[in-house]
Amino acid sequence: MTIPALELKEVRKTFLKKKQKGRLSRAKREEVVALEKVNLAVQRREIFGVLGPNGSGKSTLIRLVSTLLLPDSGTIEVFGHDVEKEEFVVKRLINRVSVDAAFFKKFSPMENLTYAARLYGMPIREAREKMRQIMLRLGLKESTFTQPMENMSRGMQQKVAVARGFLTSPTLLLLDEPTTGLDPQSKRDVQAFVREIREDHDATVLLTTHDMEEANRLCDRIAIIDEGKIIALDTAGGLKNLVSKRNGQEPTLEDVFIELTGTRMEEKERDE
Repeated sequence: MTIPALELKEVRKTFLKKKQKGRLSRAKREEVVALEKVNLAVQRREIFGVLGPNGSGKSTLIRLVSTLLLPDSGTIEVFGHDVEKEEFVVKRLINRVSVDAAFFKKFSPMENLTYAARLYGMPIREAREKMRQIMLRLGLKESTFTQPMENMSRGMQQKVAVARGFLTSPTLLLLDEPTTGLDPQSKRDVQAFVREIREDHDATVLLTTHDMEEANRLCDRIAIIDEGKIIALDTAGGLKNLVSKRNGQEPTLEDVFIELTGTRMEEKERDE
């Protein structure tokens, strides 16, 4: 029996949020459900996408898999290793790229990536050449490699975050909205890199995104999550078959999202 790259069983995660009852009353805490009994299996070498509006549970899912959060109940396994019981083994197998990636802003991209390489025990000489190749491939100019990160635009910083994620050639790569803030060409460069890391390093990729075209182009299977629950899971083609043609046109993933959630993604985002 083949062990999945990632498996979630009955995973539930809640947070406590302050709720103001009135100007003179004390703030009370209410339980907010981020994920509700999520079951999911991602196979080896699969590029698996997760679509959903802000607040749907996408980023919570990524943080749980990356061991940054612990589930209230249920189990999460990465290549058969429990993320709670075997945290350090799991951390060696994964890397995470987030839209809110943190850096030492006074340091340069090369210094930040060198720090990451040391954490993963990579030979520094080999790592530096790999850093250079990845950053050039992502469209960063060599003149920026030694400049402080604080002087770089948000889009350029995001490219460095992507480079850091690819640097260690993880077995499971967690991409949390990796192309947010990137121009169209940079998006395509990142997407090409995702395919390469799967083909060249047998990596598995879990991708959350708001870009439905990106999911359509890149993912082998896609889950749509809303209010902490997976409401649909299939290939892009299979999801589109859930929706009837409109005016003779083939449905898009956005049509599927509207049909299943009752609203457009951007409308839900404005409500957050």
